[in-house]
Amino acid sequence: MPHQQHPQLDPRSPLVLETRDLPRRPGALHAVSRRVPAPDDLGLELIGVPQGAELDLRLRMESVSEGVLVSGTVTGPLVGECGRCLRPISDTLDVPIQEFYAYVHSTTDETTDEDEVGRLQGDLIDLEPALRDAVVLSLAANPVCREDCPGLCPDCGVPLDELPEGHSHEQLDPRWAALSQIKTSEE
Repeated sequence: MPHQQHPQLDPRSPLVLETRDLPRRPGALHAVSRRVPAPDDLGLELIGVPQGAELDLRLRMESVSEGVLVSGTVTGPLVGECGRCLRPISDTLDVPIQEFYAYVHSTTDETTDEDEVGRLQGDLIDLEPALRDAVVLSLAANPVCREDCPGLCPDCGVPLDELPEGHSHEQLDPRWAALSQIKTSEE
């Protein structure tokens, strides 16, 4: 299968890793620690990392026989809103990341499809797709401000934990109005 050409990577981009100083000898290691601005749309509908927020990358690049294994953690701020009560959520993201990047013309090219494994482009690695996958897959689709969040009152929309005990909205179905009058006359 011929190797497809990708858009040229910019080595100055914060999410592009340089492997030139990493020997192609299996077991060779290179630590990478950097702070980068978060790319846009790094999240889900209700929660995510704000665009441009500072992400702390603590990575290890390791030479293996067919490429480079990048592993480590991504840490940064999370903001969103509770899926139950709609209150703002602020939290810290701390996600493991691990991705294999195959050398160009390695046997990995012949044994895997193009989208199954990352590829080095010359001496460069584009970390953004792996970072995006690691972060987005770690997020809750329906985040909550706390595990026991009771949500909103379905009638008035006020958070239930802000309402007095026994709060209710009496709504009589007109079809049952006659029965409610019978009950009050007996009391």
